[in-house]
Amino acid sequence: MTAPGSPWADPATTTEPVAYGGPPPTIPYAPPPAAYPGAAYPGAAYPATASQGWPVPAPYWPAYGPPVPARPRRPGQVVASAVLAFVQAALVALTSAYVLLLASTLGVVSTGFGGDAEADALVTEGVVVTVVQVLSVVALVVGGILVLNRRSRSSWLTLVVALAVQLVIALYWLVRLSTLDALTEDVVGSAGLLVAAVLFYVAAPAVALGLLLVGGVRRWADGTDAAPAR
Repeated sequence: MTAPGSPWADPATTTEPVAYGGPPPTIPYAPPPAAYPGAAYPGAAYPATASQGWPVPAPYWPAYGPPVPARPRRPGQVVASAVLAFVQAALVALTSAYVLLLASTLGVVSTGFGGDAEADALVTEGVVVTVVQVLSVVALVVGGILVLNRRSRSSWLTLVVALAVQLVIALYWLVRLSTLDALTEDVVGSAGLLVAAVLFYVAAPAVALGLLLVGGVRRWADGTDAAPAR
């Protein structure tokens, strides 16, 4: 069998036919292995399909170990106490700024009139009380953040102490304002109004402290009992 001549060749030129050598040689097909050895993968070997001969991946890996238990839910009393602590912190911060302003004004007036020992003592007391109240604000904020993010006895105790300090500060103001005769006569006017003003600052920390002292909340903080549902 000879290959035909090229149609683009010159017809006047005589060409010799070229013999056809047949198709090029090919590599014979080798079927894939039936399955991978089981030692190549952890666990059992993958099963092979009959049609393709390739391994079929497992649908999922087996679970190792027991299931992780659900985290106990935070009691609603803890969340409410933290919110009340934040509200009290904002209120005390505002009153601290007001006390510092009064102390500064009294100091300026006392200096303008030549100075007065009693006025200077009140200015010093106002500054000290302001510093103490600002520190108590920091304690309230830190305690509220801790109980919202960490379940521990120390977090619970931090907020309890911060709220108890607020009750002590309110008691101080009740006693101190009652001894200022000029203030009670000219500004407050009556003992009932003075008590009402102090109770306004006591309400939030007292309620929050009561919520934290509930038995279920204490057990939740200690980690000895599951937390009640919110």
